[in-house]
Amino acid sequence: MAESITCQKCQVDIDGERFAAAAKVCPACGHHFPLTAHERVALLVDDGSFEEFADDLYSVDFLEFPRYAQRLETYRERTGLPSEMVTGTACLAGVKAVLGVTDMHFIMGSMGSVVGEKITRCFEVGVEHGLPVIIVSGSGAGARMDEGTVALMQMAKTSVAVRKHADAGLFYISVVTNPTMGGTAASFVTLGHVIISEPGAMIGFAGPRARAAIGEKMPPEQQSAETLMANGMLDMVVPRGEMRTTLSDLLCFVANKPPSQAL
Repeated sequence: MAESITCQKCQVDIDGERFAAAAKVCPACGHHFPLTAHERVALLVDDGSFEEFADDLYSVDFLEFPRYAQRLETYRERTGLPSEMVTGTACLAGVKAVLGVTDMHFIMGSMGSVVGEKITRCFEVGVEHGLPVIIVSGSGAGARMDEGTVALMQMAKTSVAVRKHADAGLFYISVVTNPTMGGTAASFVTLGHVIISEPGAMIGFAGPRARAAIGEKMPPEQQSAETLMANGMLDMVVPRGEMRTTLSDLLCFVANKPPSQAL
């Protein structure tokens, strides 16, 4: 029997099996716990349709940044992933798309050279095969300081890739989850034709801890998905349980396929 979980937000104890069945969403308060990249893929795509690519890419300590090589090895062992992102092609409601998902369990899914390359390849595969792209920022904790300027360069690299995909007349959906901050929020995350967030996600450039370091404070709700939605920065806030249907309906609409065939 799965162990019970205590909600980080409302402190309610949740039966482990019920928690798993709800895709790690608290049934009491609706708090969305993080998913692994593979859990996210399984939740969204048609069974057996995911075909991974670029799974041989992994980060290296090219700057010899203190303890970075050790951290990379630790997180590879802990997560079973070669890097902080999973990319591939899949079908949603029978519509083929390119899917990329970052994983917060691997150094918060922060963006270094590998994330930038994988996202770029997503859009290149989309252009090559005429496919829409869905990127799920399964954390996106900004550019990775361990890789210095190379990490910052990924903001421009991914933005150019998004533009080339758009210039080809192709559709891009950005799905934002908690937390999505820094360079990711300032590049590929906010360039989608449709930008969707899970409820309660914190989205912005400089978060509360970064602002506190320079003596600034902000209301905690200021960078919430709901506040951004109210101010026109997002198109939708969609609960996790409805995300697959929402994405499928959008892809079916663009593919001129009846929504009734979505699921």
